[in-house]
Amino acid sequence: MPELPEVEDAARRLRIALVGRTIVEAQALHPALAKSLTEAACHRLTGRRVMAVTRRAKFQLVHLDDGQLLEIHFRMTGDWDIGRVSDPPPALERARFTCADDTRVSLVDGRAFGVIRLHDVGAFVMPPLGPEPLEDAFDAAVLASALRPKRGPIKPVLLDQRVVAGLGNIYAAEALWEARIRPDTPANSLSPARVARLRDAIQLVLNAAPSGRYYERKGTAIGTQSGTESGTESGTESGATSHEEWRVYGREGEPCRRCGNRVGRIQQAGRSTFLCRKCQR
Repeated sequence: MPELPEVEDAARRLRIALVGRTIVEAQALHPALAKSLTEAACHRLTGRRVMAVTRRAKFQLVHLDDGQLLEIHFRMTGDWDIGRVSDPPPALERARFTCADDTRVSLVDGRAFGVIRLHDVGAFVMPPLGPEPLEDAFDAAVLASALRPKRGPIKPVLLDQRVVAGLGNIYAAEALWEARIRPDTPANSLSPARVARLRDAIQLVLNAAPSGRYYERKGTAIGTQSGTESGTESGTESGATSHEEWRVYGREGEPCRRCGNRVGRIQQAGRSTFLCRKCQR
């Protein structure tokens, strides 16, 4: 699943591709996507100029010249493929936006779980979200306050977007490994020192995320084009996603990179959690 670093990179590429351009056609190319990006919405997008693209947590928000807002959430497997209208369409294309200068922006989504919704002026209401973990306001005191009423294990608590916005399964596991905290530790039992260490670890793993790494799918990254200022050229290709890039995630049975003990795996809230039982306490 794309998490905060991947969605931030996607929003950056979308910003380069769309801001200042006029949408001449919007298409929902899959029945599942058409439930959110309706025919009426596609019609209302025609002729609209894109003024800005922003991100909040895992939401990408496209601001239009008439005040309407386009909400995009990749969910499980979404990404952007950006090119020219004359280019061959990408595999698994679920939606397409065509601009007046022939820029093409396609939503590629293997599972077709992604959502694109058009909202009237002032109608979009963001769900309750916690602080952005890479902003200065996200300090140890803020994290401690969010964890204080949480009795559940720390790993699922970190996935609650009301606690930390944008943090997902992979980076939560990586941060807990960096902080030497067991994922099943009760969230409200962490000492101030461990909370501070966890906050630093969250920022460390998010800042260290390679810009070309999206999400794993059989060892490769999906979405291989990055728009440029012209929207006509591909940028850096995203390379293969290797387990060598992870400290603990996906490494069950392999030696811990810190102590050499075998990495284990447990189930938490229906998700796999990877940990070192020796050096995470």
